[in-house]
Amino acid sequence: MLGKYLDEVRKKTPLVHNITNYVTVNDVANILLACGGSPIMSDEPADVEDITTICGGLNINIGTLNKRSIKGMKKAGRRAQELGHVILLDPVGAGASALRTNTAAELMDKIRFTVIRGNISEIKALSLGSGTTKGVDADIADAVTEENLDDAIRFVKEFASKTGAVVAVTGAIDLVADAERCFVIRNGRPEMGRITGTGCQLSGMMTAFVAASPGSALEAAAAAVCAMGLAGEIGFTHLAEYEGNSTYRNRIIDAIYHMDGACLDEGAKFEVR
Repeated sequence: MLGKYLDEVRKKTPLVHNITNYVTVNDVANILLACGGSPIMSDEPADVEDITTICGGLNINIGTLNKRSIKGMKKAGRRAQELGHVILLDPVGAGASALRTNTAAELMDKIRFTVIRGNISEIKALSLGSGTTKGVDADIADAVTEENLDDAIRFVKEFASKTGAVVAVTGAIDLVADAERCFVIRNGRPEMGRITGTGCQLSGMMTAFVAASPGSALEAAAAAVCAMGLAGEIGFTHLAEYEGNSTYRNRIIDAIYHMDGACLDEGAKFEVR
């Protein structure tokens, strides 16, 4: 069911403009190449409009903010929106500082994002920051578990309805939802949390998946999440004695490189609710 969205990326080779975390920019580029996409990186305000014009998707990650990059995000987002491109927001650290939270909120106010991808704490911070302070928005825990899954699904669907975006919440259990449907995904390994940048890589790859299948944004985003989690599982099985998180990062990228639609269909673990 979801494997075809990976095959579409390999068929179309979407060019993705990334304004992303300096810590992980190389890994984002490599995983985009591994999945069949094509990466380009630019956050210079004088450059971003030209760059995003030639792309099919824009990935905005606020992990290492500065005044210049914020200006670049706004200019690129405005241009990508004019062109009808797929635009993804990764609100890294929203809720941790006023600059991050306010920047994410301002971007959401000015840009119609196709996808918003973060952990539950970041998405909760965005939801609360948008003026909703009651109900499940305020009560949802900072981790998605089997015990609070129903509440988490309801929260993510409500946030998707408010924003008009597909919302992807990643963690031990991943949720990818629009206002009506939620993919509950159980791929992945806990050891992935010991690698810096798996979330940043996923955001870049997800932008490529959705850019290759813009009419099926929910399914394409869910396919990207399943692919990343499955790569974590496959990569872990290939670790040898004394190999650790640095090698594991490479094994995950290698697993994406060798993955095709049939492999993804066989290994994806999800239900739709």
